[in-house]
Amino acid sequence: MSTVLVIIMAVMVVNVLWQVFTRFVIGTPSSFTDELARYLMIWVGVLGAAYISGRRMHVAIDLLPTRLNKEGQQKLKIISNSIIILFCFFAMVIGGVRLVYITFTLEQYSPALQIPLAVVYLVIPISGLLIIYYKISDILNKQ
Repeated sequence: MSTVLVIIMAVMVVNVLWQVFTRFVIGTPSSFTDELARYLMIWVGVLGAAYISGRRMHVAIDLLPTRLNKEGQQKLKIISNSIIILFCFFAMVIGGVRLVYITFTLEQYSPALQIPLAVVYLVIPISGLLIIYYKISDILNKQ
């Protein structure tokens, strides 16, 4: 997963450098770079959130868990991970699949790149499934 994020970020950096070069050196900005940078930023942001969730490196307020005993911490972990799983399932997976389906059915394409917008939005259900997988692993892993 980290390799995919690094590749997306590298492509985004090269893309933005190309845009700066064509705009300020050549004088004619490239027509697709803004759109590509926007879509790559969406992918790196949403996939990055799933990656961070899996590595348990996200920002957390641990005021309540530190005041609980081990059993209470375990129960709180199960409850909070279950809420995250439900949110990801309904909002990201089901909502994301509906969004992908609608944009695919309506044959919506990006203006400059002419790629289906369904491909851009596909990252939402993918990341939702990844987060669900990671949270189920957290629940089953009794640390």
